[in-house]
Amino acid sequence: MDQVARGWLIYELTDSAFQLGLVRGIQAIPILLLSPLAGSTADRYSRKMQVLVAQVVDGLLYGVVALLIFTGQIQPWHVYVTAFGMSIVWTFQQPSRAAMVGDAVPLNQLTNAVGLSSIVFNVARSAGPALAGFLIAICGTGGSYTAQAIFYLLATIWTVKLRSGQQPRARSHGDPAHTDSLGQSIIEGWKFSWQNEAVRASLLIVVFASLFIIPFMTLLPVFARDILKVGATGQGLLLSAMGVGALCSSVLLASFGDRLPRINLMLGGVTLYGIIIVAFAASPWFELSLVLMGIVGIVHVTSHALAQTVIQTYSPSDFRGRTMAVFHMTHVVLLAGGILIGAFSTLVGAQWAAASMSIVGALAMVGIYLALPRARLIR
Repeated sequence: MDQVARGWLIYELTDSAFQLGLVRGIQAIPILLLSPLAGSTADRYSRKMQVLVAQVVDGLLYGVVALLIFTGQIQPWHVYVTAFGMSIVWTFQQPSRAAMVGDAVPLNQLTNAVGLSSIVFNVARSAGPALAGFLIAICGTGGSYTAQAIFYLLATIWTVKLRSGQQPRARSHGDPAHTDSLGQSIIEGWKFSWQNEAVRASLLIVVFASLFIIPFMTLLPVFARDILKVGATGQGLLLSAMGVGALCSSVLLASFGDRLPRINLMLGGVTLYGIIIVAFAASPWFELSLVLMGIVGIVHVTSHALAQTVIQTYSPSDFRGRTMAVFHMTHVVLLAGGILIGAFSTLVGAQWAAASMSIVGALAMVGIYLALPRARLIR
């Protein structure tokens, strides 16, 4: 919902494709600076508590934005400041949340567990954008942000009821008597992430996809309003179509689990991702664009969820928070790609910007396949 509402709000306030990218790019700063600290604290302290605190702050920030909109005080800088604040709490939330999944199940069921988690997420991804678009059409962006604040309140209530799932070995690292300093812990996490070939290959795939292919979503308001002429409701439906495709992919992932050739699926999936975005950029028809967004959802989740699974599978429990923090730091690359595609679109237009960057991303996957032959053997 936030992806639709924040993008639509800043485009309404500024009418600038560049600022669509910039409002995403501002979120890169906390992720870049704080992700190593967030991963280390996830390995040392209560992962559940980090998730709870982050969700409470998220809900409050959504409520503030809704209040500013309804009182007519909303300004572009409010959108930037709240985006920055949400990025801070998101940075601490994600490594803990992802590591809790790995803590809760045996490693031979991790792919299935990530797939099930992805199913739940993509049910929300299917319904959320459509709901946001509907609320924006009926009562403006303020209505969407009010609903988002309420949903975070409900999520917080339910999270309180969860058992942490953190294994005793991981808890020992949460002991204040643990001898490593935070700085040493961060450095060890970086060293492990680079030296482990499976983790390194997965991170490279996600980095190139995040820089060149996935940022096309930054320009969805431009495609919805100016190219396809379908407005906020149409943008919500495009994201919902992506969510439906992602849901189908998640079901397959949860069903087949560790039988999948994960690295090869990631490389092939991201390559296809780039090709589909070229077709989406050229599409003049909303119906065709909906179909293409469904395919995008399939390949997006296959590559993203499998990368997360490989990283968690090849990381011991007491490193899992830190390796997942490095994985989530690739979001900085995604935000940088958002700025890049926003600026590029002001020069050549949204369609050429999305298509050309996606081609580069697909070629990067071919390069990784050729440069890392041993990585193809990783399951």
